Amino acid sequence: MNMNMNMNSISLEEWTQRDVYGMEEWATNYGVQKYDGVELFTSDGEDWQLISNGYVPAGTSVLFVPADIVLSSDGVVAEFGGSLEAAENALVAMDQGTARRLPLFRLMVKILAEYEKGEESPWFPWLNSLPRRFYNGVSMTDACFECLPPYAAILSMNERNTYSRFVNAIRKGFVPLNPETINDDGVVKWAYNVALTRFHEIWEPSRQKLIAPMADMFNHNTNPNVEITVDPQGNFLVNTIADVQPGSPLTISLGDPTNPTPLFAQYGFLYDDCKTIFCKAIHLEQQIQDLGYDFKDLLFQTETGEIAPQVWDIFLYKILQDNDQNAADQFYVACKTNDEDTKQQYHDYYFQYTLQDLKNHVYSILGEVDQLTMKAQSYDLETHPRVPVIVAHNNLVRDTFSMTQQLLEAMG
Repeated sequence: MNMNMNMNSISLEEWTQRDVYGMEEWATNYGVQKYDGVELFTSDGEDWQLISNGYVPAGTSVLFVPADIVLSSDGVVAEFGGSLEAAENALVAMDQGTARRLPLFRLMVKILAEYEKGEESPWFPWLNSLPRRFYNGVSMTDACFECLPPYAAILSMNERNTYSRFVNAIRKGFVPLNPETINDDGVVKWAYNVALTRFHEIWEPSRQKLIAPMADMFNHNTNPNVEITVDPQGNFLVNTIADVQPGSPLTISLGDPTNPTPLFAQYGFLYDDCKTIFCKAIHLEQQIQDLGYDFKDLLFQTETGEIAPQVWDIFLYKILQDNDQNAADQFYVACKTNDEDTKQQYHDYYFQYTLQDLKNHVYSILGEVDQLTMKAQSYDLETHPRVPVIVAHNNLVRDTFSMTQQLLEAMG
């Protein structure tokens, strides 16, 4: 089946105009309530968000979405029963790691089921309001992947691999979906991206992923001004957590603000106010794990290029492992016990070696990013429309690492 010319009346052509106002009318009829002055807004016809045209004090309820129109992963289990269980068993058999992502799989199945119903689906106006084009890792072409730095490429490829396993499980035929639907690559990828980019997760009374029409229209901000909660009945309640000035977007947090690359891989955007990026030391992943650090600890400041102390730690630890295992063991213990005096003694003694390794790392990343960006800019935007966001990501890395380079050069 051609995904763009089918009987279900939902065109998935990438530039199809989103019927957002039709969704708003439908949502209102189903009991969605917005605070006076809260409106849908777009500056380009593609990216929509909720804004407030008036002043809203902190602690104000700005949106209510009734449980009746919320899609829930638990609800999908109840609806599809044994057929879904069989598909999930097939999925987990492919990769045990997918077990933690079953709530996402369930939402994808539900979106495909409602897509098939077309105008007969109660959620048709919401489906018809959704974006058709996505810019995240799953949506990128192989050529786009060749233009990503290693960390971004790894995260994006992980998401793509999960998507591929989801599709394989759905195509086993356990879930009662039309073969023409599940064999249409464009349709299944769209359904996956809708689920991936619009869910809200809760952990009580059970872990679920939920999608609430209208509440999925909030954009991300490092300093969000609204917060979503779900009451025991499954209704979505959105309240301001800061004063909102007239004309301001209403925003939530979609993830860790210290590390923009996971958001780039999942959602396909870079936010304007990110303050830090990961140091990109993928080759030191074992050292990161040994010392009990996480990528979010290993940061460069985007405004100054300053390096987090943990970055110095993992580079020194690798040097010690390669040259003096006894010293490496002692440094490891100092890191684990927060013995800052001992750590500093090692840093002082081996400073020039650590500095040189960090310089080499920064020089390597700068050279690599410039080559990747040049390659991306050689692509035709008509066939590779995600190039601008890739270039923006690479430029953020280059600009930050250039400042880091200057700081390291000043140290010796």
